[in-house]
Amino acid sequence: MSSAEILSVLKIATRMNPRKARPLLRGKRVLLLFYEPSTRTRSSFEIAAKSLGAMTTLVLSSGSSVEKGESLLDTVYTLWAVGADVLVIRHPHAGAPLLAASHLDISVINAGDGMHEHPSQALLDAYTIMRHRETLDGLHLTIVGDIYHSRVARSAIHLFSKFGAKITLCGPPEFLPEVAATLANGLHLTRSVEDAIRGAEAVMVLRVQKERLAGKKLSLQDYVAKYQITMDRLKLAKRDALLMHPGPIVRGLELTSEVADCPQSAIVEEVRNGVPVRMAILARALGKAK
Repeated sequence: MSSAEILSVLKIATRMNPRKARPLLRGKRVLLLFYEPSTRTRSSFEIAAKSLGAMTTLVLSSGSSVEKGESLLDTVYTLWAVGADVLVIRHPHAGAPLLAASHLDISVINAGDGMHEHPSQALLDAYTIMRHRETLDGLHLTIVGDIYHSRVARSAIHLFSKFGAKITLCGPPEFLPEVAATLANGLHLTRSVEDAIRGAEAVMVLRVQKERLAGKKLSLQDYVAKYQITMDRLKLAKRDALLMHPGPIVRGLELTSEVADCPQSAIVEEVRNGVPVRMAILARALGKAK
């Protein structure tokens, strides 16, 4: 998507109110195909669809034909055959939504594919920032944590770099290899969380899974000591900087409870904004964006 297309989706989202239903998608069928557990993304896509008057059906990999060994393409062909107008897919393998889209003549929305991307999360993060800032142009964004495994980070980097953002990535080598600098032009990598946060307008913290530290030189205690976001560290950012996290958060690991609940925290706001943004995505996918 170009920067103009991104701004168009965000503009549509400003006109979407989940509490005031708009029957733009009345009679449409939205199929949610989730191969991975999800709370925020799945529920917000479902509420978004219903707020637009669509019918929704949730298909989980457990308890479905997927569990019996059915291929992705056979599953999506089945869902298309029973009348899906749009398919929302979360899958553990990168490229799965693209594969489905290339074989179907209905819209397919990527709700997260492996370690690749999570586009709707990037859009809702951009929407959240624009509720506090007039423009995305030149934003000073810092991303801290497990960037290597994060599809959220990849989509954020691709989106915000299109607006000339100054993006700083911070984390230990285990979670932030040097090759990450090639994801977009102008990325800055640092191992110092203090340097990364200093002067930032938005600080995006990523979840760290304890099991991914197993067998690594970096211990859990070392990670907390060097990279945990505390109030003292957050104070290095601009006074009105937003503290962001795609969730689920692990209090006491990647950030403290004080930070998670501080006035600068936009974590709950991000979840709330996921609904109007996904309403806009669905409406645009079905040609009903107004």
